[in-house]
Amino acid sequence: MITHMSCDDLTALMTSDSLFAVFDVRERGEFNQGQIPNVTSLPRSQIEFRIAELVPNREVPIALYDEGGERARLAADTLVRLGYESVSVLTGGLTEWRREGRAIVSGVNVPIKAFGEKVHHESDVPDISPEELKDLLDGSIKPIIVDVRTPEEYGRFCIPGGSNIPGGDLILWAEELRQKPTVIVNCAGRTRSIIGTAALRRLGLTNVRALRNGTMGWVLAGFELETKPGRQTPAAPPAGREAAMALALRIAEEEDIPTISPRQVLNVMADSNAGVTYFIDVRSEHEYEAGHMAGSINVPGGQAVQRADDFVAVRNARIIFISNQSSRAVIAAYWYRQMGFPNVYVLQGGLDAWTESGAKLIGGAPVNEPLGIQAANETVRYIDSEALNRRITDSSVLVLDVGTSLDCEAAHVPGAKWISRGWLEIRIPPHISDRDQPIVVTCSDGRQSTFAARTLTEIDYADVSVLDGGVRAWSAAGLPTQNGLEACLVEPNDVVLSPSVRGNKEDMQRYLDWELKLQK
Repeated sequence: MITHMSCDDLTALMTSDSLFAVFDVRERGEFNQGQIPNVTSLPRSQIEFRIAELVPNREVPIALYDEGGERARLAADTLVRLGYESVSVLTGGLTEWRREGRAIVSGVNVPIKAFGEKVHHESDVPDISPEELKDLLDGSIKPIIVDVRTPEEYGRFCIPGGSNIPGGDLILWAEELRQKPTVIVNCAGRTRSIIGTAALRRLGLTNVRALRNGTMGWVLAGFELETKPGRQTPAAPPAGREAAMALALRIAEEEDIPTISPRQVLNVMADSNAGVTYFIDVRSEHEYEAGHMAGSINVPGGQAVQRADDFVAVRNARIIFISNQSSRAVIAAYWYRQMGFPNVYVLQGGLDAWTESGAKLIGGAPVNEPLGIQAANETVRYIDSEALNRRITDSSVLVLDVGTSLDCEAAHVPGAKWISRGWLEIRIPPHISDRDQPIVVTCSDGRQSTFAARTLTEIDYADVSVLDGGVRAWSAAGLPTQNGLEACLVEPNDVVLSPSVRGNKEDMQRYLDWELKLQK
């Protein structure tokens, strides 16, 4: 059932102790420009792909909003179609929220970034300027530079000589780093540097400092980054792993972090009335794929903290952190409790204890089949690449690309026009008044385009097909692609790239100024 709620109703829900989720269903770029505090970004085009993971219990109340237009209602229709039982739309959306003078924040992952600035201020986390670091690097006793970003981010560029130890793995290296004269922790900007440094200091290290403003601060100071470093982080030393367990046990005891046994976890999994539990495996992607608990999601520790609002959508839910022997899980739980999450646990003994109890692990990458994809498959027609290539010279055929703007910019079927699927019902009719117009819908792999084709059929377009296998299949058939975004039916604001990736110095400075203001 879909209902409507006022701003007062939404405020009451968001301050309650009940289970609930609030989603901003606009594009990620719109969300970045301004949003209601402490909500989760879930653009319409991602609902079928992410909702089962974000809200695993379909009885949990869900509130949706957009700017005050049609997208929230359309998103609500999708959720009801997928079996969600309690869906509400904010009357007047963000426009009404603003009109009533209620709080608005801008940016992505605002809660953790504000928390990071609070940690920096209240814990007096020591840092070092880019100029000071450059002097150390030019000296005889060089510091150890620890880059706590993801391997993917590190692989693009790093501080010269930096080594990649993702933030969630720092506890495994604490004893090794304790022996070094100076350790500098960096990320792209501020938050992960601050949290990583604070974590090592909480583990007893006194020789560690955060690089002020990370790689962006380094670039703004006029220094060059090392591009495409080929270094791989070695496995943490066995002695470091043993020490990590002792450190984790001490932290868990001092911070009163609760554990949950494998048997209790099995009981939770079997209890249909257990509410919502997130099982978050904080190990690396390759460790997770080697063997993990069924039903768990993989969010390596640093990202689990950095992007908590992207993965834990149901407020007041139970969160159980998982790692091999629980040391990395303890650190993630420590930070979540510091951030104010009320029901945080660690799997006692980690996956080692899980398997020793007789419980099984499953291997491989998670299979992310969107909800409703099979039903959508049955309602649309497909066209293969060769057949589309023969038809593409027919000027009456319109090719629509509904994948991400980044994917479309990188490669699309020649002549395709891009539109975000979130705008389809609203923007397509004014552009295509002839409901008999032949339309072929594409995306990178054919899944988004399947949902889009069903939507177009439901709003009475009579000749709609899906490129089977998407642009990947088109390329695999040896057919040419185009790049760029010359033909867009809506503004391409579905992706928000870090200023560190864009490389624009003015954007970097604005971003850093914004982060600094979060502590006020």
